[in-house]
Amino acid sequence: MSQLKYLIEKEFKQISRNAIIPKMIVLYPVLVLLIFPWAINFEVKNIQIHVVDNARSVYSQRLINKIDASAYFILTGVSTRYNDAISDIEKEKADIVLEIPASFDTDMVKERRAKVMISANAVNSTQGLLGNNYLTQIINDYSQELRTELFPASELSDASHIDAVTDYRYNKRLDYKTFMLPAFIVLMMTLICGILPSLNIVIEKETGTIQQINATPVSKFNFILAKLIPYWIIGLVILTLSFLVTWVIYGLLPSGSFATLYISAVVFLLGITGLGIIISNYSDTLQQSMFLVMFFILIIILLSGMFTPVSAMPGWAQAVAYANPLTYFIEIMRLVYLKGSALPDLFKPLMWLTGFAVFFNTWAVLSYKKRG
Repeated sequence: MSQLKYLIEKEFKQISRNAIIPKMIVLYPVLVLLIFPWAINFEVKNIQIHVVDNARSVYSQRLINKIDASAYFILTGVSTRYNDAISDIEKEKADIVLEIPASFDTDMVKERRAKVMISANAVNSTQGLLGNNYLTQIINDYSQELRTELFPASELSDASHIDAVTDYRYNKRLDYKTFMLPAFIVLMMTLICGILPSLNIVIEKETGTIQQINATPVSKFNFILAKLIPYWIIGLVILTLSFLVTWVIYGLLPSGSFATLYISAVVFLLGITGLGIIISNYSDTLQQSMFLVMFFILIIILLSGMFTPVSAMPGWAQAVAYANPLTYFIEIMRLVYLKGSALPDLFKPLMWLTGFAVFFNTWAVLSYKKRG
């Protein structure tokens, strides 16, 4: 135990003497949580819309005003020529065109229905799809308003209708930041506690320090453990700091217990730091290690369900996602933060994380070649 104690002490001294790592541990989580939730956001707002108003009537003007009042659209122009609107799309001055026909009022009063045409720029398919859905919802709401005004109440009461009342569970305001903040915490722990142990060992290889340690009676198990323990502690510090920042800045606290989060984090850290050690064992230079780290980190982040649901991925991608420790820890973080899940509810993802931790750390010890 005394041997392990001195090795851990050496690691902490080495980390503290580094000019960048201590600052990164404190500043990186703060900056990520301050910037990423606002910048990496899949909510679509400020959609530019050009309206082609051929009717130029009171009803068409009311529809235009209703669209302009929406938080999702910016009215960039109203014209009577469809070609002018298409020209705005080509010049990137508009994202969606709404064309109102000249017979809009007549059709509403006599036919009790009217048609409008929506043309969306689908170069950005997400913006085109969501913009079309938002605009369709506004038009449907306006249609319901006109039906109430134009047609007798007796006619409306006889017609069959269904009222749907929506209750949004766990994220009442549908705030995308609330959904993403737990995942960003996982991202930071992965980047710092997965990359730094790998780079640390490779730097020692290049400086010759590791050769001196290999000439001593230090066992492979103690050497690997001494490399991992400091980053387990650093990971928990990052987690605690992240909890504080998300509470102070966003007012977000987990619905579940902190104990559940810390227990899950410990299991996750055991695995992700072990993966970093494995990469360093197969790297002889810093460049090799950085390339391998970035290769694996990019894959496990993108195929983790952080940005898109795993169920929406193709079969081969789902197979990679389910063999990815990030997938399970992100799931745990979101379930505890948003749903208030407890340890019994998280049995399956915790068992997977435990399996990853045992597998990666066993591989790390066995793949380390101790040369005298």
